[in-house]
Amino acid sequence: MKRGVMLAATALVLMLAVPASAGTVLTYSNFFPPTHVQSQLAEQWAKEVEKRTDGEVRIQYFPGGTLVDARGTYDGVVQGITDIGMSALAYSRGRFPVMAAVDLPLGYSSGKAATEVANRVYEKFTPEELDDVKVLYFHAHGPGLLFTKGTKVEKLEDLEGLKIRATGNSARVASALGATPVAQSMSDAYQSLRKGVVDGGFYPMETNKGWKMAEVVDYCTESYPAAYTTTFFVVMNKAKWKALPEAARMAMEELSAEWAVRHGKAWDESDAEGRAFFKEKGGSFIALDEAEQKRWHEGVQPVIADYIEETSAKGIDAEPVVDFTAQAVSDLQ
Repeated sequence: MKRGVMLAATALVLMLAVPASAGTVLTYSNFFPPTHVQSQLAEQWAKEVEKRTDGEVRIQYFPGGTLVDARGTYDGVVQGITDIGMSALAYSRGRFPVMAAVDLPLGYSSGKAATEVANRVYEKFTPEELDDVKVLYFHAHGPGLLFTKGTKVEKLEDLEGLKIRATGNSARVASALGATPVAQSMSDAYQSLRKGVVDGGFYPMETNKGWKMAEVVDYCTESYPAAYTTTFFVVMNKAKWKALPEAARMAMEELSAEWAVRHGKAWDESDAEGRAFFKEKGGSFIALDEAEQKRWHEGVQPVIADYIEETSAKGIDAEPVVDFTAQAVSDLQ
């Protein structure tokens, strides 16, 4: 039996185990482990849905990718394997060309700002790429920065010849700035840095504690002018959404607007903890002077230009999307 079929059957068994008086029962898949703050927030959202709908809607929560994995979450929602899902848009690279603008290296300063930018972009453009689901909300992590082991990176020339763990958008950033990107999952990055397979990595500050990366890196270059983010979606199967009573839909939409803000705040709180853990482990911060900040900002402009070119080739007017997104970042800094 294929994995997707097995998981769907498991979800069905669990749903059938809920008494008929429970009202509508939905499944919710999330790839974050249950101990991660973002997973805990998702679980709290699920419980709050039941509370605000007076039990009309109940949610069976599946963290850690136990129902649908990270890359399969969006399709899993579309196909009804899971009714609700949270994952990163970047795991389906190229599928969400408008929303991909949010992940560009636009100089993010916080998860709160990145989260609001993501939701603003969706509300402004309501891109067709998400028409096959009901969008509940988006959130996004704090600034993706450069961390290195053994080598101080104080100027762009210091990146030359360095192998930097980076994936997707951050790989393009690494390449544009002169480093050699090495594609690795975060779960592989710790050992790669420890063994010297790579010299550093791009990731948000929270990763220092959440993934213990502070144990294997020495320096953080505060590369805020080139900082990117990663956008996470929370979406629902469209047919299941339409089948809900109007009052339940209204309650879930109000709750989702509240929870997007909570996720952004949680990313920033995690970044603060990651910064403290990095310092505790002996890490050093490297600030860029004004001239160098300008160089890093200019260095990532080809990444943005490539996005405009590639997205425009798909028949989408990409420049207004980038302009709107960049302005939103600026407004929220």
